[in-house]
Amino acid sequence: MRLVQIAHPSNGRRVALVDDSTLRLLGTHRSIYSFALAAIETGCRLSELILSDISDLTLDYDAVYALSSEWSFLPSFDHPSEPARCLVSGTGLTHLASAANRDAMHASAAVTDSMRMYQLGVEQGRPAPGETGAAPEWFYKGSGHILRGHGAPLTVPNFAGDGGEEPELAAVYIVDPEGNPRRLGLTTANEFSDHQIEKQNYLYLAHSKLRACAIGPELILDPDFSLVTGTVTIERDGEILWTKEISTGDQRMCHSLANIEHHHFKYEPHRRPGDAHIHFLGAGAFSFGEGITLEDGDYVAIEWSGYGRALRNRIEMEQPGDKVVQAVAL
Repeated sequence: MRLVQIAHPSNGRRVALVDDSTLRLLGTHRSIYSFALAAIETGCRLSELILSDISDLTLDYDAVYALSSEWSFLPSFDHPSEPARCLVSGTGLTHLASAANRDAMHASAAVTDSMRMYQLGVEQGRPAPGETGAAPEWFYKGSGHILRGHGAPLTVPNFAGDGGEEPELAAVYIVDPEGNPRRLGLTTANEFSDHQIEKQNYLYLAHSKLRACAIGPELILDPDFSLVTGTVTIERDGEILWTKEISTGDQRMCHSLANIEHHHFKYEPHRRPGDAHIHFLGAGAFSFGEGITLEDGDYVAIEWSGYGRALRNRIEMEQPGDKVVQAVAL
């Protein structure tokens, strides 16, 4: 089952079920978050609740996707009323290629910390059910304010070294009233980071992740995560500058999804009832590792087989500026 979140300047936001080239608007709730809350409250499966709420209103998916209608895409999941209660985070060094790319940035020693962390995942990242494995690398990206949907620009701040795509899948969650994390599904994601700043020093990794990111256009409620293949493409001036086949999923990762989830939600503040979580699951390839620098006006498209239409975003460079942010004493 595939869902999108869209918005209209007059009619506000809606949730729609994807039915080939048709979007079937749902009737009762205006966000996937609200549908999830209702499913928890009623004890109904989310997919069953969705199917029971399809209205007679439909939209042409092709027109909405092409950004040629009045409807625009929202992120495929969010906290609709309190973006600050949506934690956006991720797990790195989950794929061999990601470890190799990171290692190349900081290869001043025979064995870098990145490769040590990756090897720990290889050895202890897939524990038996009921057991605890090694903790993966974890990073914070921001609150729900940084989320962008299909068609929205990804802005590179004027203080940044660069902006680089990271084609991933992200898992989305809501915490129920008892403090239990409930996974809704997975969505195509562009984690988008500043690799130039990270390359200066691996201790700048935290800074490099504090950037806008995109998810969507579709949220998949019942995804096959065993092995997922796809493509990432960069377009410049209407032509393909770079493209690469990519893969992810359980067979491509050294950490199991269950282990990643345990180490994210083991922290009590991450289990606050009503909070939303979006967690990026790692990338196996990105253009920066092959010498590409994104420029203003480039487009990045990420598509995963079985996960709906491609997520496409334009790169936008913020105007130069040297304004110093100052805290004023009260």
